[in-house]
Amino acid sequence: MNNVLHEFYRNKKVLLTGHTGFKGSWLAFWLKTLGAHVTGVALEPEYENSLFEKLSLSNIIDTHFQDIRDYAKLEAIISRTEPDIVFHLAAQALVRRSYEDPMLTFSTNVMGSLNLLESIRHCPSIRSLVYITSDKCYWNNEWTWGYRESDSLGGPDPYSASKACAEHVFKSYFLSYFRERPNFGCASTRAGNVIGGGDRAKDRIVPDIIRAIEKSTPIFLRNPQSTRPWQHVLDPLHGYLCLAMALYNNPSQLNGEAWNFGPSNQSIKMVYELAELLLDFWPETSIETNTLNKNYHESNLLHLSIDKAQSLLKWVPKYHFKHAVSQVGSWYKRVHDGEDPKQVTTEQITHFMECKETV
Repeated sequence: MNNVLHEFYRNKKVLLTGHTGFKGSWLAFWLKTLGAHVTGVALEPEYENSLFEKLSLSNIIDTHFQDIRDYAKLEAIISRTEPDIVFHLAAQALVRRSYEDPMLTFSTNVMGSLNLLESIRHCPSIRSLVYITSDKCYWNNEWTWGYRESDSLGGPDPYSASKACAEHVFKSYFLSYFRERPNFGCASTRAGNVIGGGDRAKDRIVPDIIRAIEKSTPIFLRNPQSTRPWQHVLDPLHGYLCLAMALYNNPSQLNGEAWNFGPSNQSIKMVYELAELLLDFWPETSIETNTLNKNYHESNLLHLSIDKAQSLLKWVPKYHFKHAVSQVGSWYKRVHDGEDPKQVTTEQITHFMECKETV
């Protein structure tokens, strides 16, 4: 698959929204290693020491610091660059922030996504669209089994509701405009609880732990007993890359569908287990629990069925829980100790692609 991806993406023109974020930075860097010509559209990095900055992405890809809620400017960028493939990751991606600023959340995740779809409708060069939402788009019944792509969408919090709305907007555009468009394939994807080196977002467990380590303060866990389906960032991104290629090469069989990309059931672990494994790299740091500031609802269990991707795309997650956390801890520790983030990131992508089976 490594050679297949290189062959496919070499010299392809790829537009990526949200390229200054955590997942977007990993994907932009990976696409460059595959030989793609990448255009990024996103807000400027929100956090200090962002992965976008550490990887010097502004020097290697065509970067546009642009809010996707501005349709005219977004459409002009897409019209001018004439991409072959689009990955849509731009979003307000934090549940707790969605409670504090629901208007930002809905305007970005719904109207921003609508702006992208409308821009794509008027750009005939685009052959493939991977439209990323979230596992939170499912109405969470706290089931012990994985959610399938056909299960009900929705959510009580603004973030979940906005992602469900974004899915409905996508489906409407597919049925109204894209289904009969020649040489074009599109799909929505759902993933969550992604971990990896370089994440600096607030209210996410790994960057919160890293900030505590950097400040030499104890780590406070809000929900230590909650279980999550943890997955290394390269696993879902690999799914997106494979899906975009499949849509480009054979849109008629996969067009307009939704896809889950999640870890195996073996990787459904408690928050406390993740923290303990990560601290193997910093044994001098202590863990404490703090449930006093839990002002908003947070789900205890939500994971995805990946049967469809395994069956039809032949995609499988490569990393089990312990190996995923080990890669995360190694990235942060090596960069903290002075190694070049670009070299560490390149080595981790190479390691991932060279894995022949799940590790």
